[in-house]
Amino acid sequence: MNHAALAPSPWIERWWHLLAPGATVLDVACGSGRHMRFAAGRGHPATGVDRSQEALDAAAAYGQVLLADIEQGPWPFQAQAFGGVIVTNYLWRPLMPAIVAAVAPGGVLLYETFAAGNETVGKPSRPDFLLKPGELLAACAGLRVVAYEDGFLAAPDRFAQRIAAVRPAAQPPAAPPRHLLNAA
Repeated sequence: MNHAALAPSPWIERWWHLLAPGATVLDVACGSGRHMRFAAGRGHPATGVDRSQEALDAAAAYGQVLLADIEQGPWPFQAQAFGGVIVTNYLWRPLMPAIVAAVAPGGVLLYETFAAGNETVGKPSRPDFLLKPGELLAACAGLRVVAYEDGFLAAPDRFAQRIAAVRPAAQPPAAPPRHLLNAA
């Protein structure tokens, strides 16, 4: 399927305003780049990572791309942080901490994927690919949750969890205490 031809997820569109103007965006398991296209169209430099060269060939039109098997190899963004991290229809539990860590101070995580219950309506149906109740919330501990949903969505029928969460901005160091000096 050519995901670049698809419209962006309504969840991503709905919460996009949380991103700072011009913030860098990482699209995890980007496929052909539908969310990279959305980001680039709004003035955000986008980076996409996927294990499919064919998908990345299409996604490269919208920003930087990186061919990597993030399930078998190392996380390629260990020392990087992004103003926005986008994940849709993808779950690899061992990467959840790295994905959350890739959100810069003041940055936004927009994540949407399949949840328990989806096995009753279609694929994916294996528990390995379905979030457990509250699992996405738990993975985002330390972020400020702006919106969270867990339930059934129609057209196409699916069970999903989705979250919009912001990493608190770095606080400036506290000013040293001020003491009044007695003028003698």
